[in-house]
Amino acid sequence: MNKKANFTAGVRDGIPIFLGYMAVSFTFGIMGRNAGISAWEAVLISATNLTSAGQFAGLSLISASASYMEMAVTQFIINLRYCLMSCALSQKLDNHLPFFHRFFIAYGVTDEIFGVSIGCKGKLSPYYSYGVISVAAPGWVLGTFLGIVMGNVLPTRVVSALSVALYGMFIAVIIPPAKESRVIRALVLVSMILSLIFTKAPYLNQISSGFRIIILTLVIAGAAAFFFPVKEENPDTAENSPASAKEGSENEV
Repeated sequence: MNKKANFTAGVRDGIPIFLGYMAVSFTFGIMGRNAGISAWEAVLISATNLTSAGQFAGLSLISASASYMEMAVTQFIINLRYCLMSCALSQKLDNHLPFFHRFFIAYGVTDEIFGVSIGCKGKLSPYYSYGVISVAAPGWVLGTFLGIVMGNVLPTRVVSALSVALYGMFIAVIIPPAKESRVIRALVLVSMILSLIFTKAPYLNQISSGFRIIILTLVIAGAAAFFFPVKEENPDTAENSPASAKEGSENEV
C-alpha cells in the first residue's frame, strides 16, 4: 500500500481506540479536577504521556504530595512494559527506516495502539502508525478536557460505567487473531489464568501491577516464541512458489 492508503487504514483502526480513550480519559479528567489541577495542566499531562495507568498513578502521587523521586520510580516501573512493546514493534519496521519516523512512532506506543500495530501483516508502515495516533491521541486529550470541565456533574455510576469501554477495547484487539489461531487462543487463556494467580496468590499479589505485566509478558511471550516460533517467508521462495507463478500467468493473460 502507498502512504495514503496506509494512513487511511491507520485512521480506520484508530477510531475504536478513540472511542475507548474518550471514556477512560474522561474519568481521568474528573479525578484531575478533584485533585485540584487545572484544565490546561490535565490536558498537558494527557498530551505528553498517553498512559492510563501511569497518569492515574501519577495523579494519586500528586494528591499525596509525593516527592519527585517517588514519582519517577513509580512511572518507570509502571511504564517499563512499553520498552518491551517498542522492541517488538522495531522488528516489524524496515531496517532502513529513518530515526525521525521511529521517534514519532515511539510517542504513540500504548497497549491498544501496540495491539493493532503488531497485528498488521508484513512490515509496519510509519504512516499506518501516524494514522492510528492521529485519531487515538486526540481522543485521549479531548476526553481529559471534557472530564475536567464537567467535573462532578455526572453521577458516579455513569462515570464508573464509562470505564468499562477500556475492557471492551482490549477484547476487540484480542478476539480477531484468536479466532484464526489456536495458539493465540491458548496463550490468551494462559495469560488470564496466570494473571489471576498473580492477583490472588499470597506474596505474588504484592508485586506491583507494572512489574506483574512485565514478568507475565516475558514468561508467556518467551515461551510462545520458543515453542511456537513464527516462520518468516523467504521472499525468493515466495516469488518462485506455485501461487506466485499462477498469479504471474494470470497477469500475462
